[in-house]
Amino acid sequence: MAEFLLEIGLEEIPARMITGAEAELGRRIGELIARERLADGDVKIVAYSTPRRLAVRVEGLAQAQPDVQEVLTGPSWKIAFPNGEPGPAAQAFAKKAGVDLSALEKTSNAKGEYVSASVLRKGRATAEVLAAELPKEVLSIYWAKNMYWRAGKPERFVRPVRWVVALLDSEILPIEIAGIKAGNQSRGHRILHGSSPIVIETPGAYLDALRGGFVEADVAVRRNTIRKALDRVTRSITATPGARWREDEALVETVVQLTEWPTVLYGSFEAEYLALPEEVLVTVMRDHQKYFAVEDAAGKLAPHFLTVLNTQVDEAGEAIIRHGNERVLRSRFKDAQFFWETDQKVSLTDRVAMLNAVTFQKDLGSYGWKTQRNLEVIAKLHELLQVRGFTAYDYAALEIAGKLAKADLTAELVKEFTELQGIIGGLYAKAQGLSETAAAAIYSQYVPESTDDVIPETVEGQLLGLADRVHTITAMFSIGNAPTGSRDPFALRRAANAIVKILAESALPLRISDVIAAADSQDSRASAGVHEFFVERLNFYLSDVRGFAYDVVNATLAADADDVRDAIARAEALTAARGSEDFLAISAAFKRIKNILRQAAEKGEVVSTTRPTDGLLSSPEEKALLAQASKIAADVTELRQKKNYLAALEAIASLRPAVDAFFDKVMVMASEAEVRAARLALIRFVLEGLSGIADFSEIVIA
Repeated sequence: MAEFLLEIGLEEIPARMITGAEAELGRRIGELIARERLADGDVKIVAYSTPRRLAVRVEGLAQAQPDVQEVLTGPSWKIAFPNGEPGPAAQAFAKKAGVDLSALEKTSNAKGEYVSASVLRKGRATAEVLAAELPKEVLSIYWAKNMYWRAGKPERFVRPVRWVVALLDSEILPIEIAGIKAGNQSRGHRILHGSSPIVIETPGAYLDALRGGFVEADVAVRRNTIRKALDRVTRSITATPGARWREDEALVETVVQLTEWPTVLYGSFEAEYLALPEEVLVTVMRDHQKYFAVEDAAGKLAPHFLTVLNTQVDEAGEAIIRHGNERVLRSRFKDAQFFWETDQKVSLTDRVAMLNAVTFQKDLGSYGWKTQRNLEVIAKLHELLQVRGFTAYDYAALEIAGKLAKADLTAELVKEFTELQGIIGGLYAKAQGLSETAAAAIYSQYVPESTDDVIPETVEGQLLGLADRVHTITAMFSIGNAPTGSRDPFALRRAANAIVKILAESALPLRISDVIAAADSQDSRASAGVHEFFVERLNFYLSDVRGFAYDVVNATLAADADDVRDAIARAEALTAARGSEDFLAISAAFKRIKNILRQAAEKGEVVSTTRPTDGLLSSPEEKALLAQASKIAADVTELRQKKNYLAALEAIASLRPAVDAFFDKVMVMASEAEVRAARLALIRFVLEGLSGIADFSEIVIA
């Protein structure tokens, strides 16, 4: 067995792009090995990355592809052997295949008789295959942003390629990527190791060789190193007993991809800044400086921070770096404090008029216009909820929140820290003595930002979030700004995902169509594609977020794609029921019924939509199916009203014996028109009467 190593050395890659690229390179090389038959038993593929490199190490490669016996098919026998003698076509085919004329054989298939030849294809050496295919795989990696760096050259990559290591065991593979020829020399840490090369003797020596150059290429090891260092350094902060760093998985992943040889040190700031809201302080530390916040044993923010360095320094160096980081953070906090105090001089209520000068979208209007439209949507949702008897919220507070929700866009603090919009509005509303319920709704109006987030805790926050997002979606659709392909510049998919999640996880008695209708006013002119857009997002939520099988999702949504919580309940019942043989048999029968009705429609048959009567049915099997289906349909209707979907599905599955007997004994497409019409009406009655929970024909039967 052979070992293989590929390392692509680059200028620093943006941290957010590294994880995906590392995974894709590993996947591409794995697919290449499988496609070219380079495996020698089990193959182990491990990918590595740092800000300056992507690497893959493979164990278990064969030295060469196995030989393969192939059967090549040529021209038809009659053309190749006219009058039974080999003609020009036979000679040309034999030459192409590399065999004698005597080795040609006759092969028959559905299309006729053809000339064939059995040929032994010698496998190529693994080194030859990799040398030919690797550059294409590397340069095909997807990057959100690419760049050219060689004048007149076609390749594009995230950053310029600076070195390439390609080894098969100890031999250098003769490949070239973006003008760089492969060798066995990598590079270490820019500062700690300098410019001298690191020689990689074999793939197995890769990690240790880089560690000698102050580079940890194993992401998992780097992550563990950082976490342990954060713990260790936090314990050294004696000024705050019980100090702990505030867990932040996303920030951990960011600093993992910003460093090659990470170390951690802590700094402090003046306690007076703790008078600012924690959200402001943490955002400054986390988003602007990549610092970890520190809290005391009670979970309250402490006047310290932790920073992850991409270097290793002595005590004197630590002191200098600590001082520099503290000075930068102090300056940031001073700015935030100034903006906070300045913003308080103008109330949120007075800021509403200022929204007329802030553009929401150039073809639609200002944020003042959007605020008015949001309030209209809120009013319509309120009316609908009152009709349905849902009163578990404070409408007056919701109106205040709707009016003031966007006012913080005019605040200096939000202009400086745009990621805090909404949050700052909620904090200002509370600081200015406005309704705490309204303040909480404003604070959470942009939650959830992703399907991993929780929804707003309050009903007022949920309704404000629904109104704001659905208005944005319908307004953008009305001017032709619907998402297309991978393009979604206005983040409408994210907005719709949030709406679906709120409808799924709240107690609001609202359907998708209710929310859309509330925003579909005369001036918004929402297109007919809005509802289909939401169905697509519900499909995504059920499959990608809730993890239901694709055929269960298709079956569920084919029956009803409007009530989100009901769709989840039906999908859960369908998942539980599909393990039953009777249920799978019924699903196959419903697929058969659907196909028969489709074919009948194509032939011009008019199928009655009313329940057939016994008088039109002649055989015992037809009568039994009608009787059983009628009884089960009544039971299913009652169970559906109680939302006892699993029991309803079990009842439907109990129809299997009657369905099996019907199809065993009865020819649906009988020659007599009246008989055929009655039987078509019967199976349509069965299909439509029992498909309210799901379209069972969508279930995949193994």
